[in-house]
Amino acid sequence: MSVPNHTRPGLAIIYARSLNQCIGHDGGLPWSLPDEYAHFNQTTIGYPVIMGRRSYEDHDGALLDRLNVVVSRNKEYAVFDGILLATNLAQALQLGALANSTYFVIGGAGLISEALPLANTVFETVVDAQIEGDTFLPPLSFAEWTTELLYEHPVDRQHQFAFQVYQHSR
Repeated sequence: MSVPNHTRPGLAIIYARSLNQCIGHDGGLPWSLPDEYAHFNQTTIGYPVIMGRRSYEDHDGALLDRLNVVVSRNKEYAVFDGILLATNLAQALQLGALANSTYFVIGGAGLISEALPLANTVFETVVDAQIEGDTFLPPLSFAEWTTELLYEHPVDRQHQFAFQVYQHSR
């Protein structure tokens, strides 16, 4: 899958959700979509990624070839060497901006919602399924944004669900 990366400088957000806004289940993604994960990697590689504590724990370590910033209110929260700890989103955004002119919030739901008013680009994958899970995003409105469909992926042997990748920009 080759999706052009049109990321603009500043804060970007990237996530995948189901039709019913599910983004997680039991500490992980509630689907296995290798090409969607490849899109995530291709889009974020080389850029700082900002994530909440639970998202960090879900990844079970650092995402390679990216500066990793974990947001936790616990100033004593232990992270792996080379990973930065921030106590709030504002501090995390400062750390990301110091490292690169483009930086990503990758989850969880609370950070995505908090970061949305500050972002100028959002990469949203919509998985064509109603998913049972335990982590949901509130519905986000992109009515004031320019939306471009970047890619559509059908169901195939490796992907039990079809999905679409959108880029919202302002």
